Amino acid sequence: MDNKKQLMALAFCGLVSVAQAGEKEELLKLRNTTTNLIKELVKQGVLTEQVADEMIKKAEADAGQQAAQQVDAPEAGEVRVPYVPEFVKDEIRQQVRTELRADVVHDVMQEAKTQKWGVPDALPEWISRFKLSGDLRLRSQNDFMADDNVKLFYSDFQAINRAGGVTAAGLDGFLNTNNDRHRFRERLRLAIDAKITEGVKAGVRLATSNIPDPVSTNQTLGNTGSQYDFNVDRAYLKYDAVNAEGFTWLTLAGGRIANPWYVGGGEFTGGSEMVWDTDLSFEGFVATLRHSLGAFESAHHRQDDSHSAPHSLFATVGAFPLQESALSANDKWMFGSQVGLDWGFENQDAFKMAVAYFDYENTKARPNQNTPATCNTNSPDNNLSVPQFMQFGNTMAIICYDNDNVFPGQYGLASDYNIVNASANYDIARFAPHHLILGADYAKNVGFDAASVQQLAGTPVDDQTNAWQVRIDFGWPKVDHAGQWNVFTLYKYVERDAVFDAYTDSDFHLGGTNAKGWVVGGNYGLMKNVWATGRWLSTDVITGPKYGNDVLQLDLNTRF
Repeated sequence: MDNKKQLMALAFCGLVSVAQAGEKEELLKLRNTTTNLIKELVKQGVLTEQVADEMIKKAEADAGQQAAQQVDAPEAGEVRVPYVPEFVKDEIRQQVRTELRADVVHDVMQEAKTQKWGVPDALPEWISRFKLSGDLRLRSQNDFMADDNVKLFYSDFQAINRAGGVTAAGLDGFLNTNNDRHRFRERLRLAIDAKITEGVKAGVRLATSNIPDPVSTNQTLGNTGSQYDFNVDRAYLKYDAVNAEGFTWLTLAGGRIANPWYVGGGEFTGGSEMVWDTDLSFEGFVATLRHSLGAFESAHHRQDDSHSAPHSLFATVGAFPLQESALSANDKWMFGSQVGLDWGFENQDAFKMAVAYFDYENTKARPNQNTPATCNTNSPDNNLSVPQFMQFGNTMAIICYDNDNVFPGQYGLASDYNIVNASANYDIARFAPHHLILGADYAKNVGFDAASVQQLAGTPVDDQTNAWQVRIDFGWPKVDHAGQWNVFTLYKYVERDAVFDAYTDSDFHLGGTNAKGWVVGGNYGLMKNVWATGRWLSTDVITGPKYGNDVLQLDLNTRF
């Protein structure tokens, strides 16, 4: 009888072991399957990281509550020891090993540095504070001119000022409106970010560029083998103040910085370029204050590494010197301010809007009042009022004449520019992982005074001071893997004096204002961090003789 009991006991123990092993396997399968499914949904953009974390935390809390409810209260004097499955014990052991291993490695590394084991200072601390990144773009660009474009009518004021007058510029003083053009172009940017201390970062970015052109970092191929210009595109200090929840409530930056303003009209490719070209860097100082209206979450879907709350307000102010002269007190400046709202919804939709005001100081032309009014008799203020860079479209005024006092020698802007700009985006996530983004952008130059402009320009000038754009994007918010894609289309209408033509889009109508037209395009991922882009821009002038062009851009992009 005793032998039978012993055999039954052994059999029971074996069954318990088998049951425990089966329980471990099934629980591990269920847990791993669920966890992998949630991670994949986050990767595909169906769920945000916040929603996924909340699902996992809720599941753990429900499991703990149900387990507690299944345990009866022990009777008086009774002591119960909870059963811990073996696989749980294994996980605890593994976790302890991992934590101990990290501590031991850290201690050994510190001891190695202190005692200088092997190569002295083989792993200096400063290496971990630097981050290197960059991107390279190869572009084929075709510019097609309309057959009925006017010839030798639209002046290239930038070329005239650079040459020293209309006579010296000759035919180069006119824009190309008739000859088709094909160019291969390249853009290389290399950035280094350094963490100085908690919250403080220094950044430097080098880029191929043409120094006189602030809105393009393209290098056109075909220089008879000459080397490319590689210049400092950004150099700045930045401070981020973060609260206990990880929300960045204050950002301060100074130096040569990235565009600090929110621009609407579609975010897949950097947003609207109606007021600011995406290649433009700002020189000056800026501060952004943010106020959270709700719980914090990581803005994983954004293009930058910032953090945001699902409901937040923001305000930005900045001061930017444009041109400084030792001989004049009328230095050129741009002052800006912007307030906006960032609002996220539970279904992962997002709405963002902002209103801004940009005030340009001392950028208006100062005609030479001397007799004769030649450029070699200019005062320092007259010379400073000559723009360092222009594209096309803004109303111009003659500052001075050539040495014969007959033909214009230098030009300047006839209008003041005080621009009100309103932008908005609505991101619809119901098609996730594909997103539908509806964007709008509007700007008006409230600094335009018709009487003053007419006096400077010497001819009546209509009030052409409105600009607007509407845009639709659909597809993956970010294309960085094979097979990912997005497409977009927009219509833009930018009147002559609506915005500062030096800083607006350098591709639309080949740069500048007084232009209207369509843009269609898309991006397609070829492999990780490699994607192709195609754009077709079809534009025409708003006022003036016929000047239309179509531009086809085909890009191969990489980031590293």
